[in-house]
Amino acid sequence: MADGTSIVHIGENSPEQVAYRLLQTIASNEKNSLFSSKPEGATADRKWLLDTYAECLTTVRTPGVR
Repeated sequence: MADGTSIVHIGENSPEQVAYRLLQTIASNEKNSLFSSKPEGATADRKWLLDTYAECLTTVRTPGVR
């Protein structure tokens, strides 16, 4: 791309995709909505979302360390 940005393609069962699915499960269990259009639960704030995704990604990339 000419402007220096890159496109990230997340493949099926990549660590990033698995971490995102884990994030969705955690959000649902903790009653945090990832989308503001959902009426149930509170919408997750930016810090919670980024911290939780980072934790999920670390967990997926290094199983058994936690």
